[in-house]
Amino acid sequence: MTLRATISTPEGKRRYVRRLFATIADRYDFITRFLSYGQDRRWKRRLIGLAAVKADDRMLDLACGTGDLLLAASANARMAVGLDVTHRMLQLAERHRVRNVRPDSAGSASSGCQHVRFVTGDMLALPFGDSCFDVVTTGYGLRNVPDLASAIHEIHRVLVPGGRFLSLDFNRPANRLVRGAYLAYLTLVGSALGFALHRDPNTYRYIPESIRQYPGATGVARLLEVAGFTDVRVVALLGGLMAIHVARKALSG
Repeated sequence: MTLRATISTPEGKRRYVRRLFATIADRYDFITRFLSYGQDRRWKRRLIGLAAVKADDRMLDLACGTGDLLLAASANARMAVGLDVTHRMLQLAERHRVRNVRPDSAGSASSGCQHVRFVTGDMLALPFGDSCFDVVTTGYGLRNVPDLASAIHEIHRVLVPGGRFLSLDFNRPANRLVRGAYLAYLTLVGSALGFALHRDPNTYRYIPESIRQYPGATGVARLLEVAGFTDVRVVALLGGLMAIHVARKALSG
C-alpha cells in the first residue's frame, strides 16, 4: 500500500503518525530547522508574540514535541502543560526543561520552566476537564491528527470562554502551480533526508503527502468558526507557504 493510501483513512493515519514520530523523535529538532531553513524558531516567536501569555494564564501546548514552543511561551504563565502522543518526545522535552532551569542567587531554581509539566496523550481525547486553559497552542499539530474537526472540538472544549487558540503549520497553497512546486520540493528533499537518516525515503515524504490531504489555512479557519471560535484570522508566513491561525473561544461558548 502506498503512503498516500495508508494515511487516507483516520485509522491508517493514526497508526502511521504514531510510528513515524516515535522513529524521528531524536532527530525532530534538526529536521524542523533544516526544512524551514532555520526559520522555525522565528515563526514560533511570532506565534508566542501573538499569544500574549499573561501571568495568570494556564497554558496548554498540543503536539508539543521536544518542548521548544512551550518552554519559550510559558515563561509568563501561571502554569503550563505540554501534551504529545509520543513518549520519547516528552522525554526529550523534559530534558530541555531541566537544562533551562537556572538557580537564583539563593541557590533555588528560579526558571519559569519550574511550572511546566508534560503529559502523554491524544489530541482527539484530551485528558482534561472543560474550560481548563486560557491559552492553547500547537506547532505542526493540526495537520497530523486523523480527525481534524474532532481535534478542534476538543481544543474548544478545554478552553475557557474567551480563551485563545494559536496554531503554526504548513499551508496548502490555493494556486495549483505554486502548490505543485512546493510539494515537489518537499518530496524531493524529504526523500533524500529520509534515506540519509533512516534508509527510508518515505520517512519525511509524509510531510508533502499530509499537506495534500490538509484543507489549508482557509479550510482550517472555516472549521474553527464552525466549532464556535470567533475572531479567526490567518497570519501568512513565507509568502503563504506557512500560516499561523489565531482564534478565540466565544464568551458564550
